[in-house]
Amino acid sequence: MLLQRIQQQFIDSADLKYQCAQSLAPLVEAAVAAVLASVTGGGKVLACGNGASAAAAQHFAASFMGRYERERPELAALSLASDAAVLTGIANDFEIRSVFARQVRALGQAGDVLLALSTTGNSANVVAAVEAAHERDMSVVALSGARGGRLAQLLRDTDVHLCVPHELPARILEVHHLVLHCICDGVDAQLLGLPDASNINVENAS
Repeated sequence: MLLQRIQQQFIDSADLKYQCAQSLAPLVEAAVAAVLASVTGGGKVLACGNGASAAAAQHFAASFMGRYERERPELAALSLASDAAVLTGIANDFEIRSVFARQVRALGQAGDVLLALSTTGNSANVVAAVEAAHERDMSVVALSGARGGRLAQLLRDTDVHLCVPHELPARILEVHHLVLHCICDGVDAQLLGLPDASNINVENAS
């Protein structure tokens, strides 16, 4: 029984990715364009999320400032979920809803991109970060699941919304990770051209 359950997890994950391939690919392309326009124009990406989504935001920022698979100049990205002192200080002095929004207002500028991750689309602190990003005339790339929640209602026509049509957080996160990898790869492809497989440094890829 356990072996079959494990196998089914792989199958369900693969099936969802296959289902999302056509519907999300154009939106990933739009996200790549938004991110590329920002970082090549002197802007940066601010990424935020809670729990596993916070880890995904950190992974994205690390891949952007370091590298994804190929050597290239560093790109400006920052995870807003990384600094425990900032997070706990804001939460203590104000409210938990403000932990990302205050950072966006402090660090964000017109031309920057907010990468907002929430499997439900209803995370109050992520929603507040999107509102703050709009105040700063930033673009938003939002990754959500289910029906998009409050994020779907807040986003503007100039934003990009990648909503995974599933209810289970684990499956949604798996697609979110793939989307983030696709954004990193797409930016690299636009900056460096299509990759030569022999030049990809597998050992040092994070």
